[in-house]
Amino acid sequence: MENLVAIELKRREKEFYYWKEYGKSEGQEVDFLIKENNIIKELIQVSYINNIDEIDRREIRSLIKASSLLNCNDLKIITWDLEDKIIKDNKEIKLIPLWKWLLNR
Repeated sequence: MENLVAIELKRREKEFYYWKEYGKSEGQEVDFLIKENNIIKELIQVSYINNIDEIDRREIRSLIKASSLLNCNDLKIITWDLEDKIIKDNKEIKLIPLWKWLLNR
């Protein structure tokens, strides 16, 4: 799934990066950091989950940590087929099915 998301981001001509919190053995990481004009616009995790109970806390912690450090509030987890929202630490994380994300611009 991550490869498909990366290919689609490239097709959409997005500037994207992998983000990792360095300096800690258990550093947080985010699959895709999207930039536009030197501004971080979006943080995306990709996870093959089918229901809300399958979400790894690490995925959420990483998005929240990166959001705080990078001042970005557009947080997404691209899932296999789950659509929902999670509110954590006053931040909204959108869970979007892969097929729906691929069809949206």
